Amino acid sequence: MLKNEAVEKNVAVILPAYNEELTIEGTIRAFREALPEAAIYVINNNSRDRTGAIASQVLQELACQGGIIDENRQGKGSALRRAFIDINADIYVLADADLTYPADQARELMEPVLQGHADMVVGDRQSGGDYARENQRSFHGFGNGLVQWMVNKLFRAKLVDIMSGYRVFSRDFVKTYPVLAEGFQIETDMTLHALHKRMRIVEIPVAYKDRPSGSVSKLNTFSDGTRVLFAIAQIFRYYRPLAFFSVLSLVLLLLGLLAGAPVFDDWIQYRFIYHVPLAILATGMCVAAVMALGIGLVLDSVAHQQRMEFELRWLARSERR
Repeated sequence: MLKNEAVEKNVAVILPAYNEELTIEGTIRAFREALPEAAIYVINNNSRDRTGAIASQVLQELACQGGIIDENRQGKGSALRRAFIDINADIYVLADADLTYPADQARELMEPVLQGHADMVVGDRQSGGDYARENQRSFHGFGNGLVQWMVNKLFRAKLVDIMSGYRVFSRDFVKTYPVLAEGFQIETDMTLHALHKRMRIVEIPVAYKDRPSGSVSKLNTFSDGTRVLFAIAQIFRYYRPLAFFSVLSLVLLLLGLLAGAPVFDDWIQYRFIYHVPLAILATGMCVAAVMALGIGLVLDSVAHQQRMEFELRWLARSERR
C-alpha cells in the first residue's frame, strides 16, 4: 500500500555531493533500487574529482528521472538551498552521498509523511548504537550530544538525533523553510525551524555505517566544533531572544556592580570618588545592561509576530491542499 501511495506522489531524492567519486555510484544505485519511481538529483557542490561525471553516467545508464544540479556556492546548506528552489515534488528524501545511510529504509521514513502524520522524518542513527560504534571522531559525538541537549532543553523536546543527514520532508516543509545556513549546521537549522514553527517531527531508527575505506569526510573537528559552539549561541539569540539578552543583561549588570564596588567604597568612606575611570566603566555597563534587556523585549515581540504570520501562511497552505 505504501508503494502505491508513493507512486501517486512525486518523490525526489536529493544527494548533496562534494568530492564523492568513490561512493556516488553506489549511493545512486541503492536509491534507484529502493525507490524506482523517484527522481534522483545529485547536487554537485564544486567537486574537483569525477563526482559529476560518474553521477551523470550512472543516472543515464539507469534511466533515472532527475539529473545533476550544479551549485557553485560551497557548503551543504547552499547545495540544499539550490535543490529546494529548483526541485518541485510532493515528498523530498535527503541523504548523504557517502553510503553511510541505508537506502532500503527510505520507504519506512516516507510513511509518516505519506500518511500525513509528519512534516519531517529524521533517520535516527543514535538509538541503535550504530553511530557511536562507527563514528571515529569522538569530538563530533560530544558536539552532537551538546547541541541535542541544548535544543531539547530550549524547546522541551525529546529528540534523539539532531544532526542526522537522512531525512524526509513534506512539500509544505520545504516550501516554507528559509535556508539560511550554508554549511553542515543545516541539519540543526532544519530541526530548529521545525520545532520553532511547531511542525511535526518523527524520528525512526536507521542503520548507520562509517564511510568506506578511501572516502574522506569533509568535516573538520576543530573548525566544525567551533561552528557547533557558535550555533548554540545563535540558537538562543534567534529562537529565544528574550532569554539570550536577559542573560547578557545580567552579566553586564554584575560586571558593572563589580567595577562599581571601589566607587561605592570611595563614597562611603570619603564622600569623594577617587576611582573615576571605574565609575565611568560601571555606569556604562549598567546602561548597556538596561539596553540589552530592552533589545531582548523588542526582539521577543518581533519573534512573536513572525510566529503569528507563519501560522497564518501555514493555515493558508493547508486550505489549498
